[in-house]
Amino acid sequence: MSKKTSNKKTNYHKSKSKKKDEFAQHIEQTVKKFKEPREKKEPGSNEVRLNKFIANGGIAARRKADELIKEGAVSVNGKVVLEPGFKIKPKDKVTYKGKVVEGEKLYYVLLNKPKGVITTTSDEKDRKTVMDIVDIRKNVRLFPVGRLDRNTTGLLLITNDGDLSQQLAHPSSKITKVYQAELDKPLTEADLNKIKAGLTLEDGLVEVDEVAYTLPRGDDRHVGIELHVGKNRIVRRIYEHLGYEVKKLDRVLYAGLTKKNLPRGKWRFLTEKEVIFLKYFISKKK
Repeated sequence: MSKKTSNKKTNYHKSKSKKKDEFAQHIEQTVKKFKEPREKKEPGSNEVRLNKFIANGGIAARRKADELIKEGAVSVNGKVVLEPGFKIKPKDKVTYKGKVVEGEKLYYVLLNKPKGVITTTSDEKDRKTVMDIVDIRKNVRLFPVGRLDRNTTGLLLITNDGDLSQQLAHPSSKITKVYQAELDKPLTEADLNKIKAGLTLEDGLVEVDEVAYTLPRGDDRHVGIELHVGKNRIVRRIYEHLGYEVKKLDRVLYAGLTKKNLPRGKWRFLTEKEVIFLKYFISKKK
């Protein structure tokens, strides 16, 4: 092999290694750029919409709460209220089918989900669920925001805030997610470019924000992908469409939340600033 040819190969591998480093750094920079805004309190901010109060009380998700209110199942201070957007004050007494609804304390949990765990609140086959890991209190009704399939690991938000959950899960929120995948074979440069350009799957066009080889260096089976679409099994389907099998899939970033200092299978409560940021992010998308 000539020295010139050897140099070309060396430069090629250096170029690919640089791209891997750049994407790994991009993930870190994406996280660092998120800044939690100061919480702004407006006049009347102590008032809460009735449907939100019902959802936060653990009765039902907000969309279902709308239906219950319109059916006449909810009363405020002894009077039936049929308007989901009715504003209630802190001292108001809210009842559902005659029982008092307490303003439930809201919990926001971030879980680094391990492989083999179901993203549901219960399972008819008695398989382990994320709720078997996040066991706070028996009388707290928590539920996961969105889903991660059984074999996908990484970040999952779990809460009893029905309003926030519904908004985060809605496509219009365009929540940024970053995944790291290990494929059964190296991803070719041509297929990498196809993903960048956008793929048409059975349910339509899928566009990604970023895709690139990641660490470890020299192993093109490892690929990072950043996107905001929320279609079912979307990352796995992207690679399967091109003839690859995803051996491992890990979600490393979700709406600015990261796995930093959160080992696999462990969970923690979000900080007050993180909760404020999520709500601020949603409000800016409206």
